[in-house]
Amino acid sequence: MALPTPAPNQAYCKVSALDGGALSAPEEFFVANATPGHRDILPALSFLIQHTEKPDKIIFDLGIRRDLEGFPPFLYERITSRFDIEPGHGDVVSSLEKGGLKPDDIDFVVLSHLHWDHIGDTKLFGKSKFVVGSECRTLVENGYPKDPKALFAQDLLPIERTRFISDDDWKPVGPFPRALDFYGDGSAYIIDSPGHLPGHVNLLARTSPDGAWIYLAGDSAHNWKLITGEDQIKVGMPGNPHFCMHVDLKQAEENIARIREVWKMPRVRVVLAHDFPWYKDNRGGPAFWPGKIESL
Repeated sequence: MALPTPAPNQAYCKVSALDGGALSAPEEFFVANATPGHRDILPALSFLIQHTEKPDKIIFDLGIRRDLEGFPPFLYERITSRFDIEPGHGDVVSSLEKGGLKPDDIDFVVLSHLHWDHIGDTKLFGKSKFVVGSECRTLVENGYPKDPKALFAQDLLPIERTRFISDDDWKPVGPFPRALDFYGDGSAYIIDSPGHLPGHVNLLARTSPDGAWIYLAGDSAHNWKLITGEDQIKVGMPGNPHFCMHVDLKQAEENIARIREVWKMPRVRVVLAHDFPWYKDNRGGPAFWPGKIESL
C-alpha cells in the first residue's frame, strides 16, 4: 500500500503554513483519557500549496474568521458557549499578506470540511474556485436561513464556483480507497476522509521530486495520541452519552488507521489542522509563508 513512486521529471508542491487563528477547548472533548480540567490550545492551521510547474495557488482551509458575528446566530451561540478564541493570533488574509499575496491571488480553496474554524470568510475569496466533498452540498442547501438552527449558512459556498467532488472522481492511492489526483500528475491528491463530518477531505501533497510527502489531516484527529494509538476518541460526556466530535465513530477510526499507516512510511510528514505540537515548534519560523515546510 505504498504511495506512488516518482515519475521522471516529477512535479511536486511547495507547502507553506498559514496562521489561521487559534482556539482552546477541554481536552476531554477529544480523547478518552484526558487530564481533568486541561484545555487544549488548537491552532487553526491553513496551508498555501504551490505547484512547481503551474502558476496555480491553492489554500487548504481558511481558519477562523475575525468577525464571528458574521456566522448564523445559532452557530455563533454554540461557538461562544463551547470554545475560547485565543488572542494574539493571525488570520489567513493577514498571513497571506506577509508574503505579498491577497485573496484574489488564490486560484483554488480546498476546504477539509465546513466547520466554523476551517471556513474563514469565504466571501473574501471572490475569484477563487472552491473544492469540497460532495456531501457538503446537502449541508449548505439545508443551511441558515432555511433552517434557523443550522450550523452552516446557505451562502457559505459560491455554488457557481464550487466543485463538489463526485463519486466518479475517486481512485485509490496508497492505503486510501478514494483519492482525487488533483492535477493528474501525482503531485497532489485530495483524500476522501470520512467520519468527522459529511464531506470531510484531507490533502496529500508530494513535496520533492524524489519521494517526500506531506499529509494534511484536517480534523481526522484533534490530538496526536489518536494517530499514535496511545489514546482513543472520546465518546460520551456527563449528561450526553452520545457526545463525540465525529459523526461516524467507526469511519473516523478507520480513517485514523489509514493515516497512521502513511505516518509510519519513510519521508511522510503528517500535520493535523489543530496540531499544537507542530505549531509550537514552528510558529514564526520558516515553515510559515513566505517560507515553506521542508521535506523529510
